Amino acid sequence: MHHDLSAIAAYVMPEVPLRASDVGFLFGTRHGVEEFCLAAHELWERGMFRVLLVSGGVTRGDARPEAEVIGARLVELGMPQTALVLETAATNTGENVVLGRAALAGQMDLSTVGSVLAIGKACAMRRYLMTLERHWPGLALSGCPVNYFGIATHCWHEHAEFRARVLAEYEKIPGYLERGFLSELAGYGAYPRNPLASASASTAA
Repeated sequence: MHHDLSAIAAYVMPEVPLRASDVGFLFGTRHGVEEFCLAAHELWERGMFRVLLVSGGVTRGDARPEAEVIGARLVELGMPQTALVLETAATNTGENVVLGRAALAGQMDLSTVGSVLAIGKACAMRRYLMTLERHWPGLALSGCPVNYFGIATHCWHEHAEFRARVLAEYEKIPGYLERGFLSELAGYGAYPRNPLASASASTAA
């Protein structure tokens, strides 16, 4: 059972190198917004990207697009507006990449973009990278997983929401691959086809 949990975590939340990149790509969220903004601002101050693309449309609970909420907070924290590209229509991860790339193309020459640093939920990091690989291939990808659950990432199975999100990612990725929404990542291990039931059972309490 422990092996199942470890294999699932290693696949869904792979250890991705954090490298300075041409563009930072913050996938919008309505959860843990402050943690996301603080992480992106810190990366900016460290010189990890020169432009930050923030993609996210309107979601339940806020009339403003996610990208506008995040962008406004980043400016409050000290990021210059000129360093931000906001995409405010996307409603899913595929649209984040497709529409975000189009928004970025309106601000800069995409031929100068060879690397992207993805900033997003720790529990969905692999899916973000797989979506980039599918809809914007050829990039050198790195990642900054944001854990807003208040518990260490290696203890994900001990937190009800964190556990539910990781297992949901594990379950839906094969279907997304079959439907052409994602492309697999080379060098990050194959899908662990261990019985999920035992993993679920071991975390039910």
